[in-house]
Amino acid sequence: MAAKKNTNTKRNSAKPKVKKLQKKDWISAYMTYVLEEEKRPKSVYKFAKNLGEEEASFYQFFGSLDALQRSIWEEFYQMSIDLMNQAEETSNFSNREKMLTFFFTFFELLTANRSYVIFSLKEHESPLKNLEQLSGLRKRVKQFASELIEDKNDEQKVKLLRHNKTIFSEGAWLQTVFLMKFWLDDNSPQFEQTDVAIEKSVNTIFDVFNNTPLERVIDFGKFIYQSHKA
Repeated sequence: MAAKKNTNTKRNSAKPKVKKLQKKDWISAYMTYVLEEEKRPKSVYKFAKNLGEEEASFYQFFGSLDALQRSIWEEFYQMSIDLMNQAEETSNFSNREKMLTFFFTFFELLTANRSYVIFSLKEHESPLKNLEQLSGLRKRVKQFASELIEDKNDEQKVKLLRHNKTIFSEGAWLQTVFLMKFWLDDNSPQFEQTDVAIEKSVNTIFDVFNNTPLERVIDFGKFIYQSHKA
């Protein structure tokens, strides 16, 4: 008589595989942690343990909590670019329209995560310390702006009329920092004043580079003055 297979033993030995946290899971967990605890984790070890993970798992994606924090801003940027490029009409946009679309999309994402953004940008007393986490974002915004100006320069046959990528990309980054500060202080419904600031600032920077009259520069200055006065 053939012996019966011990199916119970087989069932007991087959343990369900636990899915390891991926990069976005760590990011989401970190954002949730700081919002609920109103402080950042004291160490990678305690953060991982709180999630039931090994510390080594964290280091597969990040070298430190600071690196994770920087990557959050890089994710905001990449999500903005991906969302912008999903629309078929984007490929036909002018450089001005692409810049406008990027900023509108980027600040929609920031608004969706406003509580975290406010915490992270006001975590330290030193503004410069708070801005350190934006180093990766700065690199990507400058690259985006450089690509826009390269496209414009390729259309320009006269070399003297081509624009300086370094100046334009640095200006785009300073514009980003300014708009983030404006958005943080914006108390208007649905942050509609930030939308106005985005449109006016983008139009201004493109007008300056296109050597058009400075009416928009003056108009933008008036808008900023009135917004802070209100």
